[in-house]
Amino acid sequence: MQAEHPTIGFIGGGNMAQSMVRGLLAAGHPAARLLVADPQPGQRARLAGLADGLAVQADNAPVAAAADVLVLAVKPQLIDGVMQALAGSARPAGQLVISVAAGISLARLAASLGAVALVRVMPNQPALVGAGVSVMVASAGVTAGQRALADRLASSMGEAIWIDDESLMDAVTAVSGSGPAYFYLLMEAIEAAGIELGLPQPLARRLTLATAAGAGRAALELDLPPAGLRASVTSPGGTTAAAIGVLEDGNLRALVSTALRAARDRSLGLGQPPAGG
Repeated sequence: MQAEHPTIGFIGGGNMAQSMVRGLLAAGHPAARLLVADPQPGQRARLAGLADGLAVQADNAPVAAAADVLVLAVKPQLIDGVMQALAGSARPAGQLVISVAAGISLARLAASLGAVALVRVMPNQPALVGAGVSVMVASAGVTAGQRALADRLASSMGEAIWIDDESLMDAVTAVSGSGPAYFYLLMEAIEAAGIELGLPQPLARRLTLATAAGAGRAALELDLPPAGLRASVTSPGGTTAAAIGVLEDGNLRALVSTALRAARDRSLGLGQPPAGG
């Protein structure tokens, strides 16, 4: 392995793998030390267009055999078939395996792969524009150097956060992995309501998106909790208070809690081995 630029292989070349590859290239990782396997010709064509020298192929085995760091960037429903195929393939000693498959535990990965160095990562969709947040947990066999490699890869997509308690990963999936969709749904609803109130659709969308982006930036940069930020906008008896009152009367908080529990429970379900497995 080259310490500065290890060979990083990806099994699966979808959006998340592409965002990692883009981030690594932007950070100066040589294209020649990035390998991707994907069965879909269209995905391979998109990946090949990211950089000259990027090795893209359909077969997982050569990627697994050459990678110092192997990233399993596949959906949880496909992970068992991928792991079964990889279990019988040649892989370098000391290989670090990183999985982004929601719900798939370190123990389940180890049982199939026999790998000592394993890291689970839960990224989220804003990684596509370098604004994601990735939460990571490592197996006991991961060295400090391997943690640094995993951190470098996750940081190429945005913010990277380590946790020690793997049992929190299902809640992480509910909050941040699935979280962007909740905000997008709210944006949809606000845009539609703006149009109902008479705004032209382009203006309704621009106001919605700019307001969402600005609120997110303010939440990150101002030294206030979300409740404090909300209060700072909500004058007693004002327009914002009227809208917030309707949302509170509609039990928005309880609905959000129920929704995130459903996402958490689905993540737990995805982590169960298939029947007969």
